[in-house]
Amino acid sequence: MRGRSAVRALGALSAWCAVLLTGCQSPTGLAGGGATDDGTSAAASASGPAAVRPSGYGAVFLAIDECSSFGTVSFTEVPCASERAAARVVAREDGRAADGPACPATTDFVLHISEQRPSADEDGDGAVPQGYACMRRLQPPHPGDPGGGGGPRTIVGDCVYDAGDGKVRETACDGSEKKKPQFKVVEAVAARSDCPASTGLYVRLGGERPVGCARPL
Repeated sequence: MRGRSAVRALGALSAWCAVLLTGCQSPTGLAGGGATDDGTSAAASASGPAAVRPSGYGAVFLAIDECSSFGTVSFTEVPCASERAAARVVAREDGRAADGPACPATTDFVLHISEQRPSADEDGDGAVPQGYACMRRLQPPHPGDPGGGGGPRTIVGDCVYDAGDGKVRETACDGSEKKKPQFKVVEAVAARSDCPASTGLYVRLGGERPVGCARPL
């Protein structure tokens, strides 16, 4: 997940997966969890575009419901029934993730696809436009699930911890990760005033209910 910020109910604190309520929204970010969207796919889920190798399995590279393999340097489109298939596309958008729609709430990680136009391609059917694919792993664990500790979005049910320097980051709510949870997002509301009295941190989630009410654990 990409760094974002949050605001304490009685002070100021930043959050990993939400921007200041008065600041600019960061749509999908990569972290996802962590500095990547999935701890197992750091190389291709980092903020830069992943190297991709079109396979010809679909008319559009990594279209919705198509699958990708995991790789340390690149991702390849593969049939979903293949033993190499690791994740399925749940949403696909053109352009930069920072400028486009946010991924679905339970996305596990995001693949950033750079534009590719083969020099020998005369009719353009082998070109891959810039875009991004929102991915859901075929097998658990799913870091994008509520409390999973690592999807590209902060959602209700997620937990965060104080990372220092005015930052907080998402971590698994069950305490299984090295960093233990300190706040849990319990509700999404339209405005801070709608949060329950137990709220200790306001987190920007985006969408129709952009304010996340997080209580101390």
